[in-house]
Amino acid sequence: MKFLSCIKVFLFVCVSFLTFGQKPNVIVIYVDDLGFGDLGCYGSKTIKTPNIDQLAKNGLLFTQAHTTSATCTPSRYSLLKGEYAFRRKDTVVATGDASALIPGGQQTVATIFSKAGYNTAVVGKWHLGLGPLGGPNWNGKIADGPLDIGFKEAFIMPATGDRVPCVYIENDHVRNLAIQDPIQVNYLKKIGNQPSGKENPELLKMKHSHGHDNTIVNGVGRIGFMVGGQQALWNDEDMAQTFADKAKSFMVRNQKNPFFLYFATHDIHVPRIPHSRFLGKSGFGNRGDALLQLDDSVGQLMKTLDSLHLTSNTMVILTSDNGPVVDDGYIDGSKENLGLHQPAGNLRGGKYSSFEAGTRVPFIVRWPKKVPVGKSNALVSQIDFLATMSQLLGTTFNEISAKDSRANLSTWLGKNKTGREYIVEQAGSLAIKKGDWKFIRSGKGAKFNPLVNIELGNDLEDQLYHLKTDPDEKMNLASQQKEKLHELKSLLELEMNK
Repeated sequence: MKFLSCIKVFLFVCVSFLTFGQKPNVIVIYVDDLGFGDLGCYGSKTIKTPNIDQLAKNGLLFTQAHTTSATCTPSRYSLLKGEYAFRRKDTVVATGDASALIPGGQQTVATIFSKAGYNTAVVGKWHLGLGPLGGPNWNGKIADGPLDIGFKEAFIMPATGDRVPCVYIENDHVRNLAIQDPIQVNYLKKIGNQPSGKENPELLKMKHSHGHDNTIVNGVGRIGFMVGGQQALWNDEDMAQTFADKAKSFMVRNQKNPFFLYFATHDIHVPRIPHSRFLGKSGFGNRGDALLQLDDSVGQLMKTLDSLHLTSNTMVILTSDNGPVVDDGYIDGSKENLGLHQPAGNLRGGKYSSFEAGTRVPFIVRWPKKVPVGKSNALVSQIDFLATMSQLLGTTFNEISAKDSRANLSTWLGKNKTGREYIVEQAGSLAIKKGDWKFIRSGKGAKFNPLVNIELGNDLEDQLYHLKTDPDEKMNLASQQKEKLHELKSLLELEMNK
């Protein structure tokens, strides 16, 4: 039986590569806080995103694609691991000093590519914790990081731009760290004598609207306290270009080898401090300017592919970790200058929300001559990354570890017009979407977050919406459609208990 199983896998691999030719490169561009209405190709008439629009023009644009969560850490965990983050109680928005949520040796999308002979790299935002229980050792070799779960190269920020430590990690060490100036981080109390946004607002070049008033780095108050590492601190204005340069360098060095690049941008997350090339150019505040900077980064990567003659053999996937938020802690002109721009399009909610705008995001796949040009209404979930990439490569994977991931390559290649039967979404409450129906589980919690001005979708009662006739999710049909309510509620409970 073991011999027959090996033969089966061998034939699968052969058929896969005969079908697709030489091993294709794969680039995943994982944008931060990009909304369903932020891009021209998704209907925006305000902010110009020509490079991303061109990517969509030459590829397949999905209109019913979802993250697994309305916040970043759970989405990233699920995408890389193939397991819903709600199965782990500790998979919430991670602090900057959190220990690794995916410890070394575990299966990820990167291990799938690595075992298939690919060179693999992550560039950009990590936000999945580092190090063993108790957190990372910032002043030495950082264990349980990307290099321990399938990535051969890493150039990352540990968490987010608004959280300390504000340093880059290159492979498994803090870049440019001086031994005589060790880093200390604390999220419970103030340490050292570094100025803070709360105590020294006169030192801020960007004021905070709520929170974000701890240690000041580069004139911006952050979440958490940090001392040391002065030589290693990043410059926010240069961050997008720094990440783009690292990604392009990886592509150039691996132009003759199959590669997988996970490019996780910081844009358009706060603090939004774009380079002077983009500042004030959108007319919609710093968030709009950061969108222009994001589009430029995407353009740089695509031009590099063209110059290396790799475009035809590279699958490019662009999507977002969750829906949009305008004021997420800083006074940066984004709220005041929003104008007619609608980051969520015509969807209800946003980041943090169980409503559609929390998890329904842009999803574009481009692979010349392999993926048709056009639009797809197929239902897609990022939970399927691992299984779908395994199917692309013709390899097997540990289905117990990635229990929620399903192979959907035919959908991503535009052959299957339906996609998943249903998807599960995580925010304040769990939700499930099947066909034209969506069920949001009852639960405690605020219905509205006034700090970010977003409806969270929480309610003490079950919610049921028919999205085809009620895309705004305004008419709760739970009391009228009891049979459909029971169907979706039972299906969600089945998923929760797997």
